[in-house]
Amino acid sequence: MSVLGDSGAGVVWVGEQGVRFYSGGRSLNRSSALVEAQATAWANRRTRLNVARAMYRMRFPGEDPSGLSRHELLGREGRRVKERYRYEAARVGLAWNGRHYVPGDFDSGDAANQAVTAAAQCMYGIAQTTVAALGCSPGLGFIHSGHELAFVLDIADLYKTEIAIPVAFETATDSPEDIGSRTRRAIRDRVNEVGLLRRCVHDIKRLLLPDDAAGDPTADDTDQVTLQSDHGMNIESGRNYAEDVHW
Repeated sequence: MSVLGDSGAGVVWVGEQGVRFYSGGRSLNRSSALVEAQATAWANRRTRLNVARAMYRMRFPGEDPSGLSRHELLGREGRRVKERYRYEAARVGLAWNGRHYVPGDFDSGDAANQAVTAAAQCMYGIAQTTVAALGCSPGLGFIHSGHELAFVLDIADLYKTEIAIPVAFETATDSPEDIGSRTRRAIRDRVNEVGLLRRCVHDIKRLLLPDDAAGDPTADDTDQVTLQSDHGMNIESGRNYAEDVHW
């Protein structure tokens, strides 16, 4: 571990395909560009709402959330998720009586609810793995708030209706036995199939960075220490400005 740290290698301890996040060391990024962009967008109510709208647009392509308030976004998101539950249940021929989950009591729900819970937990693991690797702040969420993993919950939700819910219902139709571990294996396979970890990295950059930087895989990873000035620009570090205060 000492050699890894000295060489600048980022380390995260995860389950297969990232479906579990156990711990993390330093991020893979050498730059603070992403976390600075996240903090800047989060600190302003208008830009924070704009990112929330962008997240909704990612989840539900074809809809235009421009102009929607937070209350309207939450209501529309809730309706879409309920519709997805009903659609997937009908698709696989499974009875569905609504979402029921008791925190800390996985066995309290039926097979479908247990599968949905297990799939959601996998999404949290994938999101936390990616957020940690990129060096973003897990607590600065744009939709969720008040929790140390608020941003992780935001990112996990991007893939629930597309990946987690369909896989959960498909798994629940097979057998109620060992539903948790079977769902995790099915999610692992789907994550590998669609390249979700790579996509998650790209999506976070799209949400936080300017369009030109988001498309460049190295744009946010420049190891360059600068100094902040009074005029919103960064200047060269490693020199003494006592006789050269031109900024």
